[in-house]
Amino acid sequence: MTRPTDSIDRIRSFNRDWTARMGLLTRSYLGSGVSLTEVRVLHELAQGETGARALAARLGLDEGYVSRILARFERNGWIARRAAPFDSRRRILKLTQTGQAVWRPLVEKSRADVAARLGAADPEPVARALDQALAQLDAGLLPVELRDLAPGDAGWLIQQHAELYAAEEGFDHTFEPLVAEILAGFIRDHDPACERAWIATQGAERLGSIFCVRDDASTAKLRLFLLVPQARGLGLGKRMLGECLDFARAAGYRRMRLWTHESHRAACALYAAHGFALTDSRAVHSFGRDLVEQTWERALWASCNRAARALSHPPVPP
Repeated sequence: MTRPTDSIDRIRSFNRDWTARMGLLTRSYLGSGVSLTEVRVLHELAQGETGARALAARLGLDEGYVSRILARFERNGWIARRAAPFDSRRRILKLTQTGQAVWRPLVEKSRADVAARLGAADPEPVARALDQALAQLDAGLLPVELRDLAPGDAGWLIQQHAELYAAEEGFDHTFEPLVAEILAGFIRDHDPACERAWIATQGAERLGSIFCVRDDASTAKLRLFLLVPQARGLGLGKRMLGECLDFARAAGYRRMRLWTHESHRAACALYAAHGFALTDSRAVHSFGRDLVEQTWERALWASCNRAARALSHPPVPP
């Protein structure tokens, strides 16, 4: 069959192929005797107590249809209902031990089925691509905002840096206190007139960070530039870097400097595309790894001079 070239038709083609590969068109999911919709209801119930209306809304299903599924689950002893603590007219649903005993083997069977279909292929690139696909779809639903540092962000940033750099770069536990020290110093001592932090969010979800701090009177330093994997490749890093550069110019800095590692190739390509040049490179052993540290810099003064000229010749008020 000829592969479609139109973007929408390619997405539709993937959807047809995926549903067939995963056995989602059969009446019984993985031969369990439970339909795919019933499995999704079980999945939601396994996440914690909920109400029938909230469950239907979360799945985008008709309330009457969900009610019939829940009635069957209750007859089978898979769920129990109790009065809501603040409204006795409402009922809260919870999986029973019998329901858990039905749900857990389905999870294991599903995981084994996916692993078998992947064969010897590494699942991580597939998972990463699907994360990016979901991020792309979510991007069309919720705007990504850049906000100031808020309570709770520091703990999240320390955890994200520690876990992501351990998983992707093999950094050891000594990297985590460095991030904590940088954040503690910023929170305690930063000057809002010339230093700022941005947290990228989409709804309630944090996606990344970037900091502009004072290195010296004329030099800004870019620090703690991070994007979670599912937010990469969407243009968000470019937007965040641009915001940071604009702030540094407005604060009167003449140049910006940053420190990174040679292995961060995507980030280095982004820096080069925004006018940064590599000014220093040296081999080190840090965070339990042999690394090549790099320093990148770019001038900001030309833009500042243009701004100064504009301020020295302000427009005549109407």
